Amino acid sequence: MENFPIVDMGKLNTEERVPTMDMIKDACENWGFFELVNHGISFELMDTVEKMTKEHYKKCMEQRFKEMVTSKSLESVQSEIKDLDWESTFFLRHLPVSNISDTPDLDDDYRKVMKEFAQELEKLAEQLLDLLCENLGLEKGYLKKVFYGSKGPNFGTKVSNYPPCPKPDLIKGLRAHTDAGGIILLFQDDKVSGLQLLKNGQWVDVPPLHHSIVINLGDQLEVITNGKYKSVMHRVIAQTDGNRMSLASFYNPANDAVIAPAPIFVKEDETNQAYPKFVFDDYMKLYAGLKFDEKEPRFEAMKAVESSVNLDPIATI
Repeated sequence: MENFPIVDMGKLNTEERVPTMDMIKDACENWGFFELVNHGISFELMDTVEKMTKEHYKKCMEQRFKEMVTSKSLESVQSEIKDLDWESTFFLRHLPVSNISDTPDLDDDYRKVMKEFAQELEKLAEQLLDLLCENLGLEKGYLKKVFYGSKGPNFGTKVSNYPPCPKPDLIKGLRAHTDAGGIILLFQDDKVSGLQLLKNGQWVDVPPLHHSIVINLGDQLEVITNGKYKSVMHRVIAQTDGNRMSLASFYNPANDAVIAPAPIFVKEDETNQAYPKFVFDDYMKLYAGLKFDEKEPRFEAMKAVESSVNLDPIATI
């Protein structure tokens, strides 16, 4: 198996820019994932985020998780559980409107540091979208513009902890799925592993690297590139030791953004258009009930919606 792609963003401003861009291109086409180092986010900030996230779990969430495990009798299960994940989570919304100030149980210092971290991730997400545009031959800003809709993109962070699990062979940390949205930026624990992606029918570990940001592509980028880039199935394996921290930040289209293959990827007669045109919110409503299923039937279902609705992007903005 080839090595997992690790991209040094510091090389983008050197004579090694071309091979670095090629590595990003290959990762997007053949992996759906890559890992960024030298991404410009302060290591000190990342260390503070990690420390405060783990403290918050201990203080506010660990006991709740133990009570959930007890109430569902999960310690004594004998057969595989397919409708539950071994994770403790909460969600922070950043754009178009932040809910960090209203989220209960967060210390003021933690709110402040998560707002700062979200701003850094937002900048990185937009920088990455422009790098993808460059590799794809799209005009600079194309992806950001598509995502913008009428109120700007949706951007939020799922804060997860995966505590030690007594029966990791019978329950997943997080079941296999593709992500519905645009581009995902993951700050994961560098000591406790667990994240895997599906490549050529095999599950491949995403290596935990100190101070890295893991990037993966969501379903919307597969649609916009007409399948040139693919969203990839991934999962989290529960572990018997250690508590794995995961902060997954989703830079997604606006609810009313119209998503469709970019014209440069579609022939004039549209015979090669493999994906439908739809409003992002309609896709999310469908995804909510089918997250852990294959993505192809979701795209097929959206084709049926497209054929019954005239989607004029001007009318929806």
